[in-house]
Amino acid sequence: MMWKTHLAIGLAAALFFSTRVTKPIIFIPVVLIASLFPDIDSGVSYLGKKIIFRPIQLGVEHRGVVHSYTISILLSILIAFFYPVLALPFFIGYSFHLFADSFTVQGIRPFWPLKGISKGLMTTGGTVEKTVFYTFIIIDLVFLGTVFYTLF
Repeated sequence: MMWKTHLAIGLAAALFFSTRVTKPIIFIPVVLIASLFPDIDSGVSYLGKKIIFRPIQLGVEHRGVVHSYTISILLSILIAFFYPVLALPFFIGYSFHLFADSFTVQGIRPFWPLKGISKGLMTTGGTVEKTVFYTFIIIDLVFLGTVFYTLF
């Protein structure tokens, strides 16, 4: 999926959970950043273009180990040791990215190192993904209205 679709889905998840956490001002940005994080293994992705992620791209293939719940869980546990408040939003953003990519033709290996692949029929940048993107923009607006209503 394209980065903007991952952000739209991540924002929906962040807004949905934001009324249930103690620090939404930290929670929402971490979910959004984490929703883009699995694509650091691709040199053409939004974050993957950053020079800091180039070494990772040399050692892994796109939609390989980085696109797995195995790594999502391990990284979330590691983050929990040092910055506990960031662990849950990181896991949510990362996991929603993986869930969305599991519907694409390329799919993901959800439980790497196991060989099983979870994939669907959606092509990246295709009509179905565009529909998903606009649907989540509407969902984001509804959730945003709900969050503002709850705060005020």
